[in-house]
This record gives sequence, structure tokens and C-alpha cells, in this order.
Amino acid sequence: MINSKAIVLRHFGGYDELKPEVVLVSEPGHGELLLRQTAIGVNFHDCYVRSGLYKTLELPGIPGVEACGVVEALGEGVEGFVPGDRVAYVSSKYGAYAQYRCLSAALAVKIPNSVTDSVAAALMVKGLTAAVLLHDVCSIRPGDIILVHAAAGGVGSLLCQWASHIGAEVIGTVGSEAKLEVAKANGCKHTINYTSSDFVKEVKRITSGAGVTAVYDSVGKDTFNRSLQSLAPMGHLVNFGQSSGPVDPFAPSLLAHGSFSVTRPILFHYISNPARLLHNANLLFDALSRRIIRVQSITEYSLDDAGRAHEDLEGRRMIGSPVLRP
Repeated sequence: MINSKAIVLRHFGGYDELKPEVVLVSEPGHGELLLRQTAIGVNFHDCYVRSGLYKTLELPGIPGVEACGVVEALGEGVEGFVPGDRVAYVSSKYGAYAQYRCLSAALAVKIPNSVTDSVAAALMVKGLTAAVLLHDVCSIRPGDIILVHAAAGGVGSLLCQWASHIGAEVIGTVGSEAKLEVAKANGCKHTINYTSSDFVKEVKRITSGAGVTAVYDSVGKDTFNRSLQSLAPMGHLVNFGQSSGPVDPFAPSLLAHGSFSVTRPILFHYISNPARLLHNANLLFDALSRRIIRVQSITEYSLDDAGRAHEDLEGRRMIGSPVLRP
């Protein structure tokens, strides 16, 4: 058994519910790796879990779905890994906010030497999400015109960079004048400050009334209906987040206005087996190595400061990705 510091969530609620404790980590079981974690990603998903919006973590429990670490020991039956390997993972079973943990080897992917621990931790969820959204959920092709909300945010930045490389014309929305330049640097041909402009009118103006092929919407409640209004006939609305709150129920007949389609993808369904995980991880690491996508910045916090990382993320006080260092 190993003593490990971890953030244990005992009650849903505010930032102060993220408190460090010492927990015991057992030796790895069959098919498991024991990891000494070096960097831990922080996402809006974690904030939804902490607040209780997503009641998907049994309490008391350790939140966090992604991290990078070093293999310390192998359980029986593990092949393809040796102690000392650097690996990263995404896990729907949570447990990432910790110094040590045991993890199913089926969830781990080796990290290329060119990728740092912080970048790997910051990009597993966001990068795999971008790969899935652009290649599986809605395959974007050269010449498509797409709308990406939160184009200066974590996933939004990667979507804009990657889609622009593919050859799509990207319209990006942001929430402040300062972020307009960030969105442009991410490959947006057109940028819109949605706090001072009606993005539906701007999209119609840019597209000469035609609308866009696809909208990537991680905002949710505040943008969903207007995102539908921005679509071209047979356009696709990809609602993959809800930073402004969950989308209200709507009548499917709304989609008949343009034969629209709507999807609510969950990353874990698209990386549900090792082959699919490795395929998308290879897409991600290849895009990183070829500089198709890049991390704009990483803000590091100590594991003890997980609450402050959540507060800064939800308060939109950062451009880039927060990472916890155990």
C-alpha cells in the first residue's frame, strides 16, 4: 500500500469542497498499472461534477478524468508497458486528482518524447474531443463553413486550428474583445464578439444568408436555439458542452425548418475500446507533432489548489488550460 495525497470530494458544492486528504493506494491488480502522476488536467466536466450538475461520481470520491504519469509497477497480465513508461489517459471512472493511482492498462497510451507531461495532461480530453468531433461526429471537409463557439477556449481553440488546416472556413465566437485576436490566431477567418454582436445576423451576413455546415457549441443553454438558426439546410449542430447551463427541452419539429440534425456526443463513447482510443490518440499526437494544433498556454497549480483552478476556469480568468501538479 502507498500513501497518496488526493483531492477527495465528500459533498457537491463550491470550490472549497475540493480538499486534500491522504488515501491508501493498493498494488496494481490484474490488468492494471500503478502510476505516479506528474500532471493532471482540469476541465469544465470536473466543475460540473464538483457542483453536482453531473452526479456521475459516487461520493466520497476523487474527481478528475485525465492525467499523465510514470508507470511504477505492473499488475498480472499487463503487456506492452514497462516501469518507467510515460503514459496518459482519460477515464470515466474518475480518480485523477491524486499523486498515485491504479489504472486499467486498456486506458493508457504512451506519450511521444516530443510531448511534455503538462501538454499531455492538458490535451487528452480536449485533444481527443477535437479529434472525435472533427473526424467521427461530423466529418469536416475542405470548403465547409463552420461556426465554433468559445473559439479562444480549450476545445474551441483546437477545433479552429484543426478545421482551418483541413480547409474549412471557420467563424469563431468569443466573449470579449481581447479574445478576438486569440481566435484569429487559432485560424478563424471571421471572429464575432457575441456579447456585443448578434452572432446569427453576423453568420448570415458572412455566408450571404446561407448559414453554416456545422456549429460546434460547448456553451449550451445561452446559444443553442440561435445556433440552430445559424445552420444551412441539412446543417449539423454539435452540442458538446453546457458552460452556460443545460439546454432546455425543445420540440423536434424545430429541426424540420432546415432538415437540421443535432447530436450530443460524449467522448467516452468514442474511445470505448483500446483500438478506438489508440486511433484517436494517434490522430492527436500526429497533429501535435506536425504543429497542426498547439497549446496556447498552460496555467499550473499545485494539487492542493484544485479549488482555485476550478474558480479561475469557471470565471473565464484564463486563456489556455489549467493543470494540477501533484
